[in-house]
Amino acid sequence: MELDDPDREGEDANADHKGFCPEEAPDRPNDGDQLLNRGDPSSAVGVPMSEPSAGPAITGGAPTPATPHRYPRPHLSRLGLGPGKMARLKRLLYSHGPGGGTLLVLPIDQGLEHGPVDFFPNPDALDPQYQYDLAREGNFSAIALHIGLAEKYFHEYAGDVPLILKLNGKTTIPGDAQAFSPLTGTVEDAVRLGADAVGYTIYVGSPAQDRDFLQFLEVRKEALRLGMPVVVWAYPRGEAVGKKGGKESLYAVDYAARVAHELGADVVKLNYPVASEKDADSPPPYNTLRLSPMEAFRKVVQSAGRSLVLVSGGEKVGDEELLRKVRSSMDAGATGIIFGRNLWQRPKADALRLTREMHAIFREYAQAP
Repeated sequence: MELDDPDREGEDANADHKGFCPEEAPDRPNDGDQLLNRGDPSSAVGVPMSEPSAGPAITGGAPTPATPHRYPRPHLSRLGLGPGKMARLKRLLYSHGPGGGTLLVLPIDQGLEHGPVDFFPNPDALDPQYQYDLAREGNFSAIALHIGLAEKYFHEYAGDVPLILKLNGKTTIPGDAQAFSPLTGTVEDAVRLGADAVGYTIYVGSPAQDRDFLQFLEVRKEALRLGMPVVVWAYPRGEAVGKKGGKESLYAVDYAARVAHELGADVVKLNYPVASEKDADSPPPYNTLRLSPMEAFRKVVQSAGRSLVLVSGGEKVGDEELLRKVRSSMDAGATGIIFGRNLWQRPKADALRLTREMHAIFREYAQAP
């Protein structure tokens, strides 16, 4: 099946597909595209997924960058939301943060997931008030965190900073071989605290995914009953994933996107796939796909269907690479980004400067509800 037509409506652009055969769009350059190298040992590997494509030179003049191809996002009216979910999600998308149907989320769940080690690069960030202040001063769409940090701090920011309450989590101490995150909060907690969404981590491919799916089922039912949007952190994990290309492979990330959509996510948080030599171990046809970074992530967005996509920031990177990732994600049809360490590991002045630059980028992608 061809890449979606950019003139089609967002809901049609994310239709189910049997295969994926990328074809050149009229306004996208071919020369200069770096490929995901899958099953071709003669090619370079490990291309970062946020790497932009170079535009063709104009004959007889200075090179002019090509206008990037932009894909539509699903419209709220097509997401099948009840009035409670619609009201809350619309607040996040249009009344806070950059607006225009985009999302800029600041997560601070890493203290549980990774431990205090993440705060060493910026000791000020050890105090959760640092992230709360950053979210308010930077006009974020929401802050995402666990029950303890919500109950102890959120009352000082309620009404100014929307809350996404994370409902499950785990430490890194046992490792990810049988990854599973037990509940740490409830949807009723989220309603009581005034949250606009809840977050839930699903470890796709883990031996414990049967328990994970059943636990999520109860969360989803409560969220539906109480009109609370659900943001799924969809992470491939486990030994089986490692044997089939690894957790960062296109196969794994693409599968995670589809699983979150199938299980009922309103929004799904995903990592960018990263090419490596292990891609040859992915199941067909992923082991032979040769896609540019843009095409690869577009494939992931398609698999998420009518679940809005948030792009994870991961470990801290440089300013230019971070901003390229924002733009390339939005070009591929993402709804927004959820960057934590890439912002609060920086001094506040630097984080706020980057946030202003991201706001400017998001304004270019604004769309009506």
